[in-house]
Amino acid sequence: MIKFGIPNITKDEINATNKVLRSKWLTTGQEVLDFESNFKKYKKSKFAVGVSSCTDALYMSLLSLKLKKNDEVITSAMTFCSAVNVIENIGAKPVLVDIKADTLNIEPEKIKKKITKKTKAIIIVHFAGMPCEIEKILKITKKYNIKLIEDCAHSIESKYKGVHVGNFGFTGCFSFYANKNITTAGEGGMILCKNKNYDDYFKKLRLHGMSKEAWKRFDIKKNFHNYDLEFSGLKNNMTNIQASMGIVQLNKIQKLWKLRKKIYQNYQRFFKDYDVGIQSSSEDLNNYKHAYHLFVLYFKTDPKINMRNKLINFLKKNKIGFGIHYRSINDLKFYRQKYKWNKKTAPNAFIIGSNIISLPLQPDLTAKEQKYIMSKLKIFFSGLKKTND
Repeated sequence: MIKFGIPNITKDEINATNKVLRSKWLTTGQEVLDFESNFKKYKKSKFAVGVSSCTDALYMSLLSLKLKKNDEVITSAMTFCSAVNVIENIGAKPVLVDIKADTLNIEPEKIKKKITKKTKAIIIVHFAGMPCEIEKILKITKKYNIKLIEDCAHSIESKYKGVHVGNFGFTGCFSFYANKNITTAGEGGMILCKNKNYDDYFKKLRLHGMSKEAWKRFDIKKNFHNYDLEFSGLKNNMTNIQASMGIVQLNKIQKLWKLRKKIYQNYQRFFKDYDVGIQSSSEDLNNYKHAYHLFVLYFKTDPKINMRNKLINFLKKNKIGFGIHYRSINDLKFYRQKYKWNKKTAPNAFIIGSNIISLPLQPDLTAKEQKYIMSKLKIFFSGLKKTND
């Protein structure tokens, strides 16, 4: 079976985590501090705070804004449910905006139509590693005094006009989940911010609101310093085990990116001859650096024809892994029922989400495996060749 989304784990990650295990200081400590420092250097950011997931990073970002009940937060209709769940869980109201069919990112012109007096923030999602149209979005957020939060779960390496994504908004939120471009022992996340006060706030918020983390309660002379509670916080700190793996993974991020880029381009060349939709990449648009987190394609046919389901069955039969990224938010039961959303709420996202599928893109995919995948795809897509008409 060619699996979908296997992390690149070598003896270096195993040795790093074993070192932490032997130290017996497993929770937040020096390794987390080092990973935060390395990550902010890589991203050229002022501050970085390690947390337990990107979902927590998004939630903490919204919590810091002190939103009131029924305040509105805009986000993309094509994303994982966590980006909308955090809005719901904070007590605010999510407002969906449709996507562009070429980039699968939020449509800037449609954002304006959804802004009201209650709009306080917008969460943009750099989908599959393709940066959003940042300049257009920043003009909107500045005009209406809206906080911009960047969901960068797919886009650690992504840049817009030479600047790393995550640096444009009030915060940038990153994921190190098991299938992301780099991972921290299966789970983990990071918040980038520009303000020292928010850096301090997030570091306390991630650990109950305490004034001192456990590893800081003894000074170099082993004197004990008790903590106080500054506010009621959360429990979503990153651990040394996670950070130790993250340090190793970050050191080889460019190598892994190049490997995924090569596979991505192979898929691009293959599908240019077939009548399917694929996401625009950095080769198609100036000033964009794609992170190549996912290679997604979607069928342009009516979902009722079930071409995606046919491909799923074909891939399963031929032992090729796949992913679905994603069903649109307006197609999920909870949100359909609560907000009466339907396919007309965000038609592009609904149709594409009903037809979309992701192919294996992990850097450990061998040339033999790639050749096998292409040979099977050629059989399946033989009837979808583009015509000259």
